[in-house]
Amino acid sequence: MEHRIKMIGLDLDGTVLTEKKELTDRTKAAISKALAQGGVVLVATGRPWMGVPEELRDFPGMRYALTSNGARIIDTVEGRVIEEHLLFPRLAQKVLEICGKYDTLQEVYFDGQGYAPADQMAVVERYHNNPSMCEYMRKTRIPVEDIGVLVKKENRGLDKVQALFADMDERELAWRELEAEEGLELVGSLRYNIEINAAGVNKGKGLVNLGRMLGIRREEIMACGDGDNDIVMLKEAGFGVAMANGEDKVKEAADYITLSNEEDGVADVIEKYVLL
Repeated sequence: MEHRIKMIGLDLDGTVLTEKKELTDRTKAAISKALAQGGVVLVATGRPWMGVPEELRDFPGMRYALTSNGARIIDTVEGRVIEEHLLFPRLAQKVLEICGKYDTLQEVYFDGQGYAPADQMAVVERYHNNPSMCEYMRKTRIPVEDIGVLVKKENRGLDKVQALFADMDERELAWRELEAEEGLELVGSLRYNIEINAAGVNKGKGLVNLGRMLGIRREEIMACGDGDNDIVMLKEAGFGVAMANGEDKVKEAADYITLSNEEDGVADVIEKYVLL
């Protein structure tokens, strides 16, 4: 590697977190050492800020966070939004209308907080097949009677809309409908979801923009990920790292493939290429 890594963007699910949604001691130690030597380490996730595990929200030395696929970048020390690219409420309403035709659990993010229909949250196992993801949803989403009513009431920009599908054929149909609408950016970090942001929003652009603000060049940025919403980030970063458990198209976009999220893949690549 020609350039020293000064910034590390870390996806959460399938990357820095295990399948049980845990942060291992080895990974915590590697992140701490990277921070101690002056590096910038941040989560770069599709999750809303309140969906980030508390130990990462409060991680000593970790100042920045890229959330909702780059729709919201925050300075966690000063408690301010550095950059945001929100979805217009009329577009969010159209997304909910389209996805509502199918068997979905839909949710919306406002100001870093996720909201989901109470009746669908009661049967979340229908949409998430990982018990740890079900528990994550229950702990981090605020249940409401109707998210469509919530969007109309708020009548302002959203971080993101997400739909989880019980049927993959229906997911494909919904994707085609959403793709035909202007002003939307679609990704699917899980094989059974669709994440909808404002057009042009992605983790890669957000990470590079933050680096520019901090005087860190693209070549000095490393990004780690495993899913569809990480592809642009891995391409944009100077050193893109795919997890061994990642999708094939993610691996194709990467400069390096590390171990899986169950084998401390993030810690392994930080130890090999970042720590002095």
